Amino acid sequence: MGWWKCDLSPKRWPGQNTVPRGIGFIEMKAIHTQALFFLLALVLCTPAMRVQAQAAPTAPPPTLAAAVQHVLSVVSPEAGAEARTFSTTLKVVKAEGLPKELVGKEARIAYQAPDRFFLEVEVKGDTLSAGSDGVKLWMRSAKKKFALVGSPDVPRFRTDTGKVDGTKLPPIKVPVAREQMMLMPLLCTVETKADEVVQGEACSVLTLVPRPEAQKSMKLPDVAVTFWVRKGDAVPLRFGVADGKGKEVVVELVNPDLEPAWADSQWKLPAADDDRVETVALSHLTRFIPAALSSLGQKIPTLGPVTGERRVVARHGKGRLEVRDGTQVLFLKGTPEEIGEQHGTIMKKEVRFLVDRILYGVGVGSSFAKGTWFFGEIESAQARLQPFVSEAHLREMDALAAASGVRVEEARLANFFPELFHCSGFAIYGDATAGGRMYHGRVLDYMKGVGLEQNACVIVMQPEGAHAWVNLGYAGFLGTVTAMNEKQIAIGEMGGKGEGNWDGKPMAQLMREVMEQADTLDEAVEIMRRGPRTCEYYYVISDGKTKRAVGIAATPTTFETIWAGDTHPKLPHAMKDTVLMSAGDRYEALTERVKQGYGKFEMETARDLMTRPVCMTSNIQSVLFAPETLDFWVANADGENVASHTRYTHYNLKELLQPEGVAGE
Repeated sequence: MGWWKCDLSPKRWPGQNTVPRGIGFIEMKAIHTQALFFLLALVLCTPAMRVQAQAAPTAPPPTLAAAVQHVLSVVSPEAGAEARTFSTTLKVVKAEGLPKELVGKEARIAYQAPDRFFLEVEVKGDTLSAGSDGVKLWMRSAKKKFALVGSPDVPRFRTDTGKVDGTKLPPIKVPVAREQMMLMPLLCTVETKADEVVQGEACSVLTLVPRPEAQKSMKLPDVAVTFWVRKGDAVPLRFGVADGKGKEVVVELVNPDLEPAWADSQWKLPAADDDRVETVALSHLTRFIPAALSSLGQKIPTLGPVTGERRVVARHGKGRLEVRDGTQVLFLKGTPEEIGEQHGTIMKKEVRFLVDRILYGVGVGSSFAKGTWFFGEIESAQARLQPFVSEAHLREMDALAAASGVRVEEARLANFFPELFHCSGFAIYGDATAGGRMYHGRVLDYMKGVGLEQNACVIVMQPEGAHAWVNLGYAGFLGTVTAMNEKQIAIGEMGGKGEGNWDGKPMAQLMREVMEQADTLDEAVEIMRRGPRTCEYYYVISDGKTKRAVGIAATPTTFETIWAGDTHPKLPHAMKDTVLMSAGDRYEALTERVKQGYGKFEMETARDLMTRPVCMTSNIQSVLFAPETLDFWVANADGENVASHTRYTHYNLKELLQPEGVAGE
């Protein structure tokens, strides 16, 4: 069969002396998304080729039949066929309904069936590459001079001493047999369009759509696939997929080449002499790929008007999950083991999702931005943090892991993630508000778009032998960064510097202790003071009983309190009956708003204090507490808006703590 041979000189592929230089690719703002683009081009190419192979019309013209044969020779060569390596540069030429910055972006790929590939892209000035030799998977950042090699011969976690990962890379293959693919032309309709010129070559343009009966019987996607086939040799030079709902992507294959198989050495990591190379468990990298890619194009629906909807959707033991006006409210009660089991059983899917997104998506992806191995760092931090975590909380984590089917190590490591949160907060009361009512606002600005929004949950905690409280957090997290207890104590935090000072209680666990143990503001301050604490954090704590509030600036060795009306070098704009905690321009905007509305704040205007620019573009959640009455209002980011610009949902902790079925709940 004739294929193409185009000059790609000078060729600089893996295993050669010169490390290849990538081609411009999309610049992403979120750090963790850099590494996910290692495989984006491969995803754009391979599934599209699979659809092409599946989508051919009845009585296909010779050009189409030859094009399908070309695709099959790459993705599913005949048994016994001579091994060949396919290479090309993929260029996005159209991206309707997708981020506009995708257009014009490129990636260089190579593939040899069934399990070898190479991919190279450029993101924010860094050349990122990835590849597989069929046994190991590697990823590299040229700018950071850092690389990971995923091997099946190393342990997954430090606790797995003497036990190797054992993961095997599956072959990259199409979802149906070659023989079935050959029959696809009989199951599709085809539309021939006017010829077009691609890369200076005249091309036939064919659009294929699977017939309804084929979609049903063969489970084919309901999409239209168009490809541009070079006249003369029927080589595809461009392909596009449209879903009929406004989304369409068209990718060009620049200088496609099918050549004799590359040597084994060319599929291995092309590390420079001064690269720092970490050999890690293969499963960490294979889980990173789908976790990172799954965040692309995710959409969180915008909440509609409040309707009073309320229904129980799951139960386990003393626990239950309710849906209230489109939001999740999880009720947990009992011993640490009972609470962990209820949480893990009812929210099994969400806990697994959290582990995948946070540890294997965000965590592993951050390795390439920082130039250090994420699991190495977080396991080292855990070893230092764990001696300070209460035994009850560890038992709850382990019960959660067992019930949800994740490993104990995964549940524990994921629960240290809140150590990285950054935010703003305030408390206003007395002369600052209408009628002197207390309002405590909390803005969570961190990692919007990584997947936490899907797990947003109001968690009503009734632990045995401790205060009941509400955790405004995410399914799978057992600590808290935003909470209020039945004693009218509310708390929120914002992160500072000092990362690496891990010899103390994790911040989210320390805040949970305040909720479960403190009756008064002074008791809450004392719990925070004695710690022991980690890193650098700032807190706002309020007490609805006494209408008092305090700001705290704390490191492992320092502890400062900023009471209402006090000034601080970092918080110079003091006002009576206010505690305002933020940083930079956000602090200036917050204080100016409070000054302008001083003495007139009510619930809605207090909520408005948290809108842009006080909140950041990463604003994932905003909460307003009224500790005197135990009312609180919660807003979570959706696919279009930051949290402070979405609908707030009202709850009352006293009502939530009523036995199920009691009137007024």
